Amino acid sequence: MQITEENGPTGGRYIARLEGTEAEMTFSRASPTLVIIDHTGVPDALRGKGVGQALALHAVEAARAERLEDHPALPVLQGPGPTQPGLAGCDFMNRHKLA
Repeated sequence: MQITEENGPTGGRYIARLEGTEAEMTFSRASPTLVIIDHTGVPDALRGKGVGQALALHAVEAARAERLEDHPALPVLQGPGPTQPGLAGCDFMNRHKLA
């Protein structure tokens, strides 16, 4: 699976491409240090293939690389924390800085 990034002055999106189909996770930049994940779209053809998880992991890794605070607007990311190994230590509920 290939994940690319498109950035604009106020936000952008991560695009996952698999089997000729695209899925996306969009984000807004609320401030120089705060990113809000506001939408994830995974077509039916890609459901159950880990695409949404891959996008979430990519978003977290990007935020960590930039030392940004991540504020997910999506309920799926607002629980006590995802259980994937790459997301360990992400406390989305408390919205702390990702270190």
